Amino acid sequence: MDTNGSWDEDEDEEFEFSRNYFLAKELASSAKKSKHKLTDIDVVDEQELREAASRIQPKHGDDIALLLDSYKTMYPEWLLALRCGFGLLMYGFGSKKTLIEDFALTALTEYSVVVINGYLQSINLKQAMIALAEVLWDQMKTKRRVSYRELPKSQLNSQSMEELLTFLDQAEIDDVDFFVCVVIHNIDGPGLRDSETQQYLARLAACARIRIVATIDHVNAPLFWDKNMAHTQFNWCWYHVPTFAPYKVEGMFYPMILAHGSASQTVKTATIVLLSLTRNAQSVFKVLAEHQLSHPDEGMPISDLYSVCRERFLVSSQVTLNSHLTEFKDHELVKIKKHSDGQDCLHIPLTAEALQKVVLEIN
Repeated sequence: MDTNGSWDEDEDEEFEFSRNYFLAKELASSAKKSKHKLTDIDVVDEQELREAASRIQPKHGDDIALLLDSYKTMYPEWLLALRCGFGLLMYGFGSKKTLIEDFALTALTEYSVVVINGYLQSINLKQAMIALAEVLWDQMKTKRRVSYRELPKSQLNSQSMEELLTFLDQAEIDDVDFFVCVVIHNIDGPGLRDSETQQYLARLAACARIRIVATIDHVNAPLFWDKNMAHTQFNWCWYHVPTFAPYKVEGMFYPMILAHGSASQTVKTATIVLLSLTRNAQSVFKVLAEHQLSHPDEGMPISDLYSVCRERFLVSSQVTLNSHLTEFKDHELVKIKKHSDGQDCLHIPLTAEALQKVVLEIN
């Protein structure tokens, strides 16, 4: 009797819950829908919002500096891991850019270092591979070893990704401790997230003379790699190194949610990017800027830019100029557009006023 009674009560409760659920759905569908749209929100200009954000005073600066300094005691362990053939993967809250760069400048002085900024929206991975191959080619020449198939350095630029990886993998150098270190800021960044790029990076990490030092910030970043990639090719040593430092540089290239996106680079962003490049790269940009200011309605043909830069001793070859242009394009400082005669011309996506400010800043 009691058992049957409790069973009936449970059935009644379940029926009442179901009834209320369908009644609520019916009321919701008959209610008036709001006519407000997300586009109706009056958001501020992105540059204005970034300037306001830049005026926010950072907190706990001394504590962050002490924490970064404490990680220096781990540098010998990290270097030993690299020498033993492992890759270093740094994770934890806060920007790790300063930490990794300090490690490279302090502990890797005897090694060549190539940096890939994974936090950029788009990255030319092949250009990074070419730069890496050129560094390795120079080292092989210094150590008087013949390169793979006696490949001339000038031909590296025309090699495919597969040929570049083969060259990097088959490099022969007598010094057993020699390696080239590839520092990747945000290997989980937007420009490196696709499966093909991660496969190429894993194959690069598996090369005998290459070591990877990378950082991750996305919680799902390890899902990029299967067991073979993580444990055999990358061969990661994981290090938890929270810095609590603001993502100033990394965040600069992400659109702000509460702001109008701008089609071109802001003056401040362009200036910071240019100041992080070499003096020669800045000078090449100024040549292009001068041409655009004097000929606002037409771009500058690449051949013309090369001729002027060669006359001013800013570049020694087309390959050198191409490497500068790749940096500009990766940072969205330069666009390529077709001229009326079909020629590829270079254009800086900034207004004349903004471009003048950028040139003054880098001067």
